Amino acid sequence: MTPQFDRIRDSFARQSFMQTLQVRLAHIEHGRCTLVAPVLPHTTQQHGAGHAGVTFTLGDVAAGYAALSVMPEGAEVMTAEIKINLLRPAMGETLEATGEVLKSGRRLIVVRSDVHAIIGAKRTLIATLLGTMVPVDP
Repeated sequence: MTPQFDRIRDSFARQSFMQTLQVRLAHIEHGRCTLVAPVLPHTTQQHGAGHAGVTFTLGDVAAGYAALSVMPEGAEVMTAEIKINLLRPAMGETLEATGEVLKSGRRLIVVRSDVHAIIGAKRTLIATLLGTMVPVDP
């Protein structure tokens, strides 16, 4: 484990909303982050699918930590803008979001995330996000 990834794990552990959603930081590497969360009874919408707000949150946070993983020690990032395409209802037991850096610059970091719904061994792409993260002072 590197100090860079330790700081991301520490940052993730301080996010109370991620704790509320029972999100787990499954994988982190340079320019890439994967989060996993159960579809909980209190995070579904009226048709029984996982709520799009949870899908968006997972994609945004995965992309944000992917961006942070390419930043120097002591840097922070925030979402400047992010767009989501909801492709299918989030019908699954678990949601998995993988964020990745497409291009990292001094002022802007372009990111994307794919979110899958998982039932057993079946993975279904339910959303894709494209956005921009910006470095901010800690």
